[in-house]
Amino acid sequence: MELYLLRYFLAVVETGSFTKAAQACLITQPTLSAGIKRLEDQLGVDLFVRNNRRVFLTTAGTRFLPRAKAILHEVNMASAEITRTEQANSLRLGVLQTVPAAVVARLLSGFCAAHPGVRFDLYDGSEQELLNRLDERGLDYALSIRRVDDDTSVPLFEEGYKLALAATHRLAQAGEIRGEDLADDSMIVRSRCEVLSETSRHFTDRNVRPPLVYRTAQDERALSMVGASVGVTVMPDSYEAPDVVRIPMQGFNPRRTIALFLPRFTLPQRLAETAQAFAQFTIKHFSHAPT
Repeated sequence: MELYLLRYFLAVVETGSFTKAAQACLITQPTLSAGIKRLEDQLGVDLFVRNNRRVFLTTAGTRFLPRAKAILHEVNMASAEITRTEQANSLRLGVLQTVPAAVVARLLSGFCAAHPGVRFDLYDGSEQELLNRLDERGLDYALSIRRVDDDTSVPLFEEGYKLALAATHRLAQAGEIRGEDLADDSMIVRSRCEVLSETSRHFTDRNVRPPLVYRTAQDERALSMVGASVGVTVMPDSYEAPDVVRIPMQGFNPRRTIALFLPRFTLPQRLAETAQAFAQFTIKHFSHAPT
């Protein structure tokens, strides 16, 4: 069913006349009449009752009217959205779920202050989700973990993992904590943690199985629960909070490199300058500012 036939139909409904509808559509009346006849043939029903003065909707036409309006409304909305996206000075940025919100906020606030008018469409995801979206051209850039040294990404900063404890915890002043020291502590599990299996193995190798009191995919919430003394957890070094202390664990030394993953395709010309500025700003930002 062609969309122009729906427009013809709605024009007749709005004007109450084939002649006026043809004028509104900038076509001849025979062309409009033929279009309405074609639409009726496709639907298998008459949509209008015609008389010399005015046309009226049939029962079938009355039922079809809200559907026709809804279809054209959705088409118009989709067209407007595409137009806004194509014309907007907007970068699509994917962010690894385990990168602290504060780290991303400092980056974007600094860039937007230096480049007003640039908009970001943000997407949170796992490593694989971000890579998939980059490959499918659903993202322009991504902040994620660098596993391979190649030209698809630029390293920004490297960090390790430490235990996060409430500032009031009995071990808050320790210089280093053994796995055995946590045998009676409640553990918060960060389900999106990329070293979750290594963390579990670190404790089981020491015959320590701390009770699990909370499991969450939201790292900021996990950090808040640590500060509230609900439990302890292992987090990347860049996670900080006033009521939380970070202490290394003996024999636990995994590290990660957070990188800026570059576009997998040529960006539209309208975004080229903005994209280049963002990449340069991001690299400089992390080379001079602490995470």
